[in-house]
Amino acid sequence: MKVLAFLGSPRIEGNSEFLLNEAIKAVKEEGHEVVLFRPSHMKIEPCINCGGCETTGTCVIDDDMEEVYRAIRESDRFIISSPIFFFSLTAQLKALIDRCQAFWCEKYLLKKPIPEGPHGRKGLLMMVGGMKKEIGFQCGDATATAFFRTINVPVHESIHYASVDAQGAVSDHPTAFKDAYEAGKRLVS
Repeated sequence: MKVLAFLGSPRIEGNSEFLLNEAIKAVKEEGHEVVLFRPSHMKIEPCINCGGCETTGTCVIDDDMEEVYRAIRESDRFIISSPIFFFSLTAQLKALIDRCQAFWCEKYLLKKPIPEGPHGRKGLLMMVGGMKKEIGFQCGDATATAFFRTINVPVHESIHYASVDAQGAVSDHPTAFKDAYEAGKRLVS
């Protein structure tokens, strides 16, 4: 199986990256290929709501999303790891998700969803946030759910950790790394 991972955090060696590394380690131990995208290191323009994809399912903007679109079509499993900023996934990740409007048009307007492939399609969402309230994670999960369903991922698991803000603070959580590793294993089992 081919696994596609998205690191939402713009912070180098941040909490989201530490969690993602654990999940990826589990996936690779099971013998699967992982492709990682870091939207904060890519040239991804925001969606301009021009309607260009409505009749073709293809975005008119030419940037690094071309590589992302191709990888989404070719993958079987998907991981998103992101901090929560103002009750949402990060802006860099959200720009990537918004540009998947082309897939939304392809699936819902043109009735051509991405084929499930021989392994089906499943997802994993991992979130961290400095807040204590659940609302931020619920909002982040809602965005990820819309993204996953648009790219024809019918089910996904979500894990999150509150009160995790300072760089590296997730390593103080008693089960976070183990949870992420085990979630990675479940994703490809």
